[in-house]
Amino acid sequence: MSKTTIALEAAVTIVIENTPKDAKQTARQRAEVDRAFARILKLIAPRIRHFIRQYGLTAHWDDAEQCCAIAVHRAIQAYEPEKAQFTTFVNWQIRGELQSLRFRLMTDQRPSAKKVEATTVSLSAIAISPDGEEMSPEAMIEDEDALARTEAAASDYLADGAIGSLIDAYVDHLRTVGIEQLRRRPRPKREEAALRREGPRLRLATHGIDPAELEKLEAKLQRDREIVARRVFQASTLDDLSLETGITKERIRQITKRAAKTIAEIAIADPRFSVMAEYGQPATARRRQPAAAPAASILPDPKLPHNRLARVEAVGPAALAQAAATASKDAEAETVEAIHLPGPAVSPSASLH
Repeated sequence: MSKTTIALEAAVTIVIENTPKDAKQTARQRAEVDRAFARILKLIAPRIRHFIRQYGLTAHWDDAEQCCAIAVHRAIQAYEPEKAQFTTFVNWQIRGELQSLRFRLMTDQRPSAKKVEATTVSLSAIAISPDGEEMSPEAMIEDEDALARTEAAASDYLADGAIGSLIDAYVDHLRTVGIEQLRRRPRPKREEAALRREGPRLRLATHGIDPAELEKLEAKLQRDREIVARRVFQASTLDDLSLETGITKERIRQITKRAAKTIAEIAIADPRFSVMAEYGQPATARRRQPAAAPAASILPDPKLPHNRLARVEAVGPAALAQAAATASKDAEAETVEAIHLPGPAVSPSASLH
């Protein structure tokens, strides 16, 4: 970015920070906003002069400058840094304001308008606000449901694309199965001999299959595709499909039942349709958490063969204290017995030597 663009971004940031939306603006904040706004006008003054000359409003310079100041104010209010730089917002606002001023001041001065005696009317002059000021088309035309409709249309577009891909995968599966069945059909001996005479070469999956049989298979696949698309995904009635395709309602029901099962298997196996596979599961199955593993026990497994004769008893604090007292008494008795055991006699003279 250039130095001017960086300075503009900094000044606009000051204006936005000192313009609270939910609180009253203080005198210090108003002074900061005025200084930053004056700096913005000084930085874009060359741009304003260029646009005034471009739109041929040099004879109405003061009015054009006032319109440009209004455009700068509106650009600050509509500024969104994540979408574009401030220069982009202010350029379009200045262009719009100067274009509106030119229409108001020079309504029918263009040569083409004079030639056909046309009268040009500004859209901004159609409506007047309660304060007596002209309202812009943006203020007059507000569609609160536009975002919801746009998101719904985008969702429908993505869903239609996913459904089309899923049906294509199903038709490809049917084509593969049908070609394999045609290839395994017994052929006359003449055809077998002709195929052997051709010798080894790169053979396609349809090698040796009658083209007429392939055409019949493709026609059947197109018919099944239409039936599945309309019956499974568009909820067409059996009567309508039977009248249009010439197939019995029972046969249509069989085709759609088999198709629904195969399509579900394809959606589970193909990672492209993982979202659709998860959506098709019941809510309870999706929310069910995996069962926690049983906690490891410190006790031996009584079911094992070498633990069948083992017995584990729970010992309380009183039993532990009693066992400790018994052990201490046994240890004292062993010590006393060791002291009183008879040993070899030792004479005093022997000990001296």
